Amino acid sequence: MAEKKQIDRRQFLSASASTAAFTLVPRHVLGGSNFAPPSEKINIGFVGTGTQGLRQLIQALPRDEVRIVAVCDPNTDSSDYVPWSRNEVRDKIRRFLKNPSWGEGDQGCRCGRKVGLEVVNTYYGQSQPSGTSSSCAGYVDFREMLETEKDLDAVYVMTPDHLHTTVALAAMKKGLNVIGHKPISNIYHETQLAVETAKKTGVATHMFCAADEKSTPLLCEWIWGGAIGPVREVHNWSSRPFWPQGMTQFPEGAPVPEGLDWDLWLGPVPDKPYNLALTHAVFRGWYDFGAGSLGDMGHYSLYQVFKILKLGFPLSVEASRSQYWAIVDYLWKKQEEHVAYPRSSMIRWEFAARGEMPPVSLHWYDGGMRPPLLSELEKDGNPMPAEGLLFVGEKGKILAGFMGGNPRLIPSGEMTSFKQPPQTLPRPKDELSQWIGACQGGPPSGANYEQIFPFCETICLGNVALRVNKKLQWDADAKQFRNSMDANQLLTRRYRPGWEL
Repeated sequence: MAEKKQIDRRQFLSASASTAAFTLVPRHVLGGSNFAPPSEKINIGFVGTGTQGLRQLIQALPRDEVRIVAVCDPNTDSSDYVPWSRNEVRDKIRRFLKNPSWGEGDQGCRCGRKVGLEVVNTYYGQSQPSGTSSSCAGYVDFREMLETEKDLDAVYVMTPDHLHTTVALAAMKKGLNVIGHKPISNIYHETQLAVETAKKTGVATHMFCAADEKSTPLLCEWIWGGAIGPVREVHNWSSRPFWPQGMTQFPEGAPVPEGLDWDLWLGPVPDKPYNLALTHAVFRGWYDFGAGSLGDMGHYSLYQVFKILKLGFPLSVEASRSQYWAIVDYLWKKQEEHVAYPRSSMIRWEFAARGEMPPVSLHWYDGGMRPPLLSELEKDGNPMPAEGLLFVGEKGKILAGFMGGNPRLIPSGEMTSFKQPPQTLPRPKDELSQWIGACQGGPPSGANYEQIFPFCETICLGNVALRVNKKLQWDADAKQFRNSMDANQLLTRRYRPGWEL
């Protein structure tokens, strides 16, 4: 099937005005129609074919349980994306398609809707007698995809952060299952709205957040078994950001590249002139479009922390951030950052006691910031790792990799004498399998929206604290801060007309 012919947007929106609100359709009303039995394929509309989208696409395609029937992205095809290394994405696609010449001659990292379609149809074509396939449809606008593709069971959300909830809500309100990358949203109100909608509709949801780490149940067994006594502090530090942050103003406008629908890319965000510095992998640094280092990496590590320590909502949050000054008119002038996350930050949350677990403080560091060298590491002659996760108990400390991998008691002598408790907890399946099982009527995934809300909420509140110079007291029942109107205004976004949620 060729790429869908685009109708005029005004014509489309007018024709679909009666469904613009996307009436909620609970799963029981649908008769469980989108719970696919194991013998049937889960038909997926895949939204977002940038670098991370293509990485996820080639992981999903080989799964026998799913079928990618549509690909959607407002960008047609361009080579201005930013991969982790020079040919990282291209080499992965070459290996996946078993075609060492794929993308030969491409300049830069090539992504977009056309690339996604090419990958899907080439892969599915390998199993056809003709060696080709055109079964996957292409769309510019995800709303048109949802209206046109009548056999969808699910939507895979791989857009920039600011569109995650917009796409997920539209899908869930049609009774479609949803899987996507972190975060649920870069805004608290949208995160809360997505969780409430998932609960009302009963669809299967999942957010990729390292919910398949085998070290998590291991750490639960250690800490719940009293390996270091009651935990009162947790420290988590990341080497991110790897992208620009600390900008003080938006860049000047530039011509919109051919093949990019900038209006659709902006989605709910108020109008801004196009500039490459806002898009693709560098969107993460802007308040409007991303969630900064905490939103990018904290979802991976805090999933583990919240599960191990059985955390709920925080009582308070406070933050400090980097700053810098510039010479303006022969005077030093502090550069205020009102549009972007800082180059580095430290954030601290406080949590109440939970059953027999005492109150605990959670500390986050990024941009090269980290705790001082631990005396236990100094004793062993080891340096402080560039990234890590540290549990501080009343009887000892556990140091692990950023997401909890390779945990060990420190100093090394404590680990040598440690008698590990027996394995009593099941080890998780990979994240995609968890969600597929939920789509087939099995138990909810370990990172379904309802379950992950507490740490997603915590991350959203941490990012608000970065923008308000005050220790903030959180009222979880009222869903607002007790002591700052300025902070409360940052819990939602100002929507572009027509994109309100």
